[in-house]
Amino acid sequence: MGWLDKLKQGMKKTAAKLSGVSTTDLESLEEALILADIGVQTAHDLTEAIKKEKSEKVKEKLFEILVQKLTPIAKPLEVRKSDIPFIILMTGVNGAGKTTTIGKLAHQYKSQGYSVAMIAADTFRAGASEQLQRWAERTQSPIFVGAENEDPAALVYKSLETIRKNPVDIVFIDTAGRLQNKTGLMQELAKIRRIIQKHYENAPQETILVLDGTSGQNILSQVKLFKEACPLTGLIMTKLDGSAKGGVLVALADTFKLPVYALGVGEGIEDLNAFTANDYVQALLENVK
Repeated sequence: MGWLDKLKQGMKKTAAKLSGVSTTDLESLEEALILADIGVQTAHDLTEAIKKEKSEKVKEKLFEILVQKLTPIAKPLEVRKSDIPFIILMTGVNGAGKTTTIGKLAHQYKSQGYSVAMIAADTFRAGASEQLQRWAERTQSPIFVGAENEDPAALVYKSLETIRKNPVDIVFIDTAGRLQNKTGLMQELAKIRRIIQKHYENAPQETILVLDGTSGQNILSQVKLFKEACPLTGLIMTKLDGSAKGGVLVALADTFKLPVYALGVGEGIEDLNAFTANDYVQALLENVK
């Protein structure tokens, strides 16, 4: 199955919210877009834009507007060889899929010839370190694991000291899942960033927020508060295969303009791929008449 087919399969629940909607009835279309979690304001703006166009080819016009809206945020996650080690700090709430996403990205980069290391900075949950260790074994990557409840920033500091002596191309740092309203944990994230910068002034080159696609409009508050606590460079959305709320990606583009690097549609190692506006909109509008 090609990626577009996987994406369409993964977004079936979201696309079903637009199932059978006739584009001749813009009021029903707007309601269906809201049900797909595109957001009230964004859905209204889309239908108003279509009205202004006065086009009879409403589906084609909607497709065009959505692609125009999403193309600026569809950016690949590129490793800059001038910034080696290229440090990727992964953040997100509990259960968003950070650890699995690291494993999949590590697999992709290893297949491109990069050397990879992992730091298990989620020291509060034993399962997180074990899960990352499995990915490290699978991708044959060195991993740094601390003692249970060890200060994550201290672990990152020690790990980067070792990496300085044994350089690699890419370093993934897995952080503890944290609710966006937990001030202490947010401060810890900022501390980890400061520790990284003591070793490498321009790092982390990427601070990625991993988002659970089943969370719908709650994602907007997550992005806002994580962004305030820790400068984000981009987003990855996972679990679209279990979501009827995948339209929230459009609201994210409208609200934050942050790059979306990749989408996840399953647990398989090949089920994470670069986000492209055209493929996503095709999958979203699959059932629109």
